[in-house]
Amino acid sequence: MNCIYKVFALSLVCLLVATVGYAQKQPDAPITASGQVVDQNGNPVEGVVISALENTLEVTTGPDGRFELECTTNDVVIFRKDGYNTLRRPAIDLEDASVALVPTLIEAGDEDNIEIPFGTRKKRAVSASVSSVSASDLPQLPLSTLTNVLAGRIPGLYIQQLGSRPGTDDASMLIRGRSSYNSNQAPLVLIDGVQRDFVDMDLNEIESISVLKDAATLAWYGMTGANGVVYVTTKRGSSTSTRVTLDAQGGVQTPVNVTAPLDAYTYATLYNRARTENGEQPLYDQAALLGYQTGSDPFRYPNNNFVDLFLKKAAPVQRYVTTVSGGNAYVQYFTLLSYYNQDGLYKWASNPRYDANTNFQRYNFRTNLNMHINKNLDVALDVNGRVEDLKYPFSGNGSFLNTIYNTPANAFPIYNEDGTYGGSGQFRNNPLAMLNEDGNISDLTRSMMSTIDARYKLNSILEGLSLHAFFTYDVTGLFKSGFNQSYEVYEYNGAGGFTQFGTRAPITYANSAFSGSVRNNEFWGGLDYNRSFGEHSIMFSTRGQWALSASPGRLDNRRQGVSNRVSYGFKDRYYADIVATYSQSQNFAPGRRAGWFPAISAGWIISDESFLSSVKVMDYLKLRGSIGIVGNDGVSSRRFGFNNYWTRGGSQYAFGTAYSPSPNSSELELANPYLTWEKARKASIGFDSKFFNEALSLSMDWFYENRTDLMTADILPNILGQNKVQVNAGEAQYKGVEAGMNFSKSFGKLRVSLNGNFTYAQSEILAINEEAGTLPYQSQIGYNIGGVRQGDAFVRRFLISEGIFQNQAEIDAAPVQRFSGIVKPGDIRYRDIGGPNGVPDGVIDNFDFLQSDYSDIPKAYYGFGATLQYGGFDVTTQFLGVYGRTIQINNLINSGSLASGYINQFSVDSWTPATAQTALYPRMAISDRGNNTQNSDFWLRSGDFLKLKQAEIGYSLPASITRYARVNSMRVYLSGFNLLTFSKVEDLPIDPEMPMAGYGAEYPSLRTWAAGVNIRF
Repeated sequence: MNCIYKVFALSLVCLLVATVGYAQKQPDAPITASGQVVDQNGNPVEGVVISALENTLEVTTGPDGRFELECTTNDVVIFRKDGYNTLRRPAIDLEDASVALVPTLIEAGDEDNIEIPFGTRKKRAVSASVSSVSASDLPQLPLSTLTNVLAGRIPGLYIQQLGSRPGTDDASMLIRGRSSYNSNQAPLVLIDGVQRDFVDMDLNEIESISVLKDAATLAWYGMTGANGVVYVTTKRGSSTSTRVTLDAQGGVQTPVNVTAPLDAYTYATLYNRARTENGEQPLYDQAALLGYQTGSDPFRYPNNNFVDLFLKKAAPVQRYVTTVSGGNAYVQYFTLLSYYNQDGLYKWASNPRYDANTNFQRYNFRTNLNMHINKNLDVALDVNGRVEDLKYPFSGNGSFLNTIYNTPANAFPIYNEDGTYGGSGQFRNNPLAMLNEDGNISDLTRSMMSTIDARYKLNSILEGLSLHAFFTYDVTGLFKSGFNQSYEVYEYNGAGGFTQFGTRAPITYANSAFSGSVRNNEFWGGLDYNRSFGEHSIMFSTRGQWALSASPGRLDNRRQGVSNRVSYGFKDRYYADIVATYSQSQNFAPGRRAGWFPAISAGWIISDESFLSSVKVMDYLKLRGSIGIVGNDGVSSRRFGFNNYWTRGGSQYAFGTAYSPSPNSSELELANPYLTWEKARKASIGFDSKFFNEALSLSMDWFYENRTDLMTADILPNILGQNKVQVNAGEAQYKGVEAGMNFSKSFGKLRVSLNGNFTYAQSEILAINEEAGTLPYQSQIGYNIGGVRQGDAFVRRFLISEGIFQNQAEIDAAPVQRFSGIVKPGDIRYRDIGGPNGVPDGVIDNFDFLQSDYSDIPKAYYGFGATLQYGGFDVTTQFLGVYGRTIQINNLINSGSLASGYINQFSVDSWTPATAQTALYPRMAISDRGNNTQNSDFWLRSGDFLKLKQAEIGYSLPASITRYARVNSMRVYLSGFNLLTFSKVEDLPIDPEMPMAGYGAEYPSLRTWAAGVNIRF
């Protein structure tokens, strides 16, 4: 296979050299383009306006449809007529040619292209479930992750932001719902048909984004398509216009919710109270409390607000993009160069040696070339790449944020009286020293991606037949570098001296290393056949795929298959598609690696039928449906789990009389030779419609998915004494409905555009292997897929809380609670659900956890927005909402550490005898806290929210001004991201989308404000 790649790559290089030489040799010579314009039935078309790029000469066809136009060999000739799609043809191909114009049908115009795997269809002809958005409709925002721009924009696509740290404001994507409790259900992301990184692209690279949701589009990808596909199409050059654009943005990012640390006096008072309630002596005497209250001695009684001291109120962000596009009949090009710079929020992070503030810089570049070699051969060459530099403190962002969030205000002074760093035996991390005396790290990632796509027409063999070859070569590498040193801190010992903790070391270079090197190759080769026969149209595609991913230190990942698709249309009214893919994966045993993935879809433009012609308000109605099978080979099992393997090392054993130790060998999990892929059976039925002269568009889909062969635990008896690879015995499903709406209409000078979408999906676990003796109310069967997020894990079972114990009598009368050594008034009271036999037994223990449908994944998500244009002014808003989602605040309310006593800003609302009726949370406890930190519904809250994700106001300068600046257009604008949030947890200072942002060790949620200018030359 490597030999094939090398030969093919060499051939492509030779082809590219020949192509460039050929294009350069073509003279810009005068020629006469001539021929006849006909309609679909071969009849001449009169009144067609024919022109060439940058040529003022126009001709119009007469009754016979004939034309002659003086132009050059590099020109592209444009054919325009109302009621027909605009057609562009290279002048060099027009020598007594027959040119067929296609009447413009609803959803079949110039702007109605939908990208599908290795093909393009008009919306009208798409019978599958596909939703798309043009990049021109997305906001220009200075965000480091492109995914967040899509929030609330596309029916069936749920975007949840997971982080906000510079360079890592990641978001998860989910298409429709979850039907597997193993995989993360992340969709396959394709850039121009290739699996590549999406989040770090610049928006101006993108032409459109489509979401493929049903089997009719996903079956093409066989074992990798079950979770859906996000299909990104990049911009290409134009043979009819030359364009230069410049976008410049500058702004600030401000933290939305950040922990508000207690002052020293409040913290010390609460700490004393917690110890007293535990039967211990107070730690801080009256002199200390007075010192904290008055600030009389900041060295002995410090009172630091570490958050205010080390977090800025705002950090700058910048984005600059320039593009150049154009071409002629032979070559069309699109080139982009962009720069992005996002600074962090840390204060006092810069010193003459290095800067430890977190910072992210990215350079994107892209060149897409389309080359018309001759009338039969077309070649596209794309080259793009990124350079990303992410900097952060040597100790890590999490460690630094944990220090400033959770270190008590009275822990130590930043500086001691003698100028040394303050610290203590309990608190050895001094935040100023962490930034200036600990070092920094720089992660420099370089990516280069290239694609060559060749298509050769075989009309001499069969009209409409073409040969297609597609090859990619992608490489990515990470270089880690930075500085490292260490520091000491000193604690006043009360006897006039200081105790040292840690040891100072001089600055050195951190261990530099190249890592994360990955090479990916894909080859797709096959045939296309596109032909119309009167009222019939047939489009057939077949492709063979070979894919390779290689990285040092692991075995190569390989994939191959054959994908086939045939599309049939009749009278531009009836459509059908059949897809069948033979796909293979090396994750399974030889002989069990391949399978077929068939799908079928059909569409009917019912509005074209005579019996609906009397419905005047309805312009268009298409009914469509699909059914099929798709796979997922990303099963949750070790690689090559179908084989038994042994490993050496670990424990050592003594053998012989010398008692010398020998390393042992141990067997890994017992193999499962019958491993197979998840099988997703998908069905979808929907409609697309337009009303009121196409001002209003409505679409709706009902969908269902059943997924079998899910990985689940092997329930062989434990007497085997060995762990086992999982087995394919699970089953789950989801079903739901989605809808989308668009409205656009002008009222005089006012243009109003509205959009909205809604998705509801409900999942259910149908089969899963559980431990022997699992009680019925603790079984997952019949419940949804998901759980409440707790760090990187998801929790499904919860205790049922019944308030807070108010006195000892209530405790004595209640079931015995065994999660703490002692239960006191102020502790959470739990319901007795059952015991070992499933019936209440007067004891609260692990048998009382109840399975639930609480989930971080919402039951429904929706988005809506509006754009108003009046004169040169425009205003745009976009909202995102979720419903039926649950979050937990256990980690939030109980954040901190043993050293700080788990006392934080929420501790002031803890239970005491005096606040028993108003307390929001159980009593404080420094130790023996197990009872009040259990997973229970006491800590659950609604995660529903509605966010104003994006808003923008802009003004386009009139032509009377721009022509003096010698530009075609100029627009200035103000934009914002994450601007407003409405939720049911407004009593808590948190972002319901990311509840821990700004707490624990998480970077704060950010609000972005930016000003920008867009110039087109």
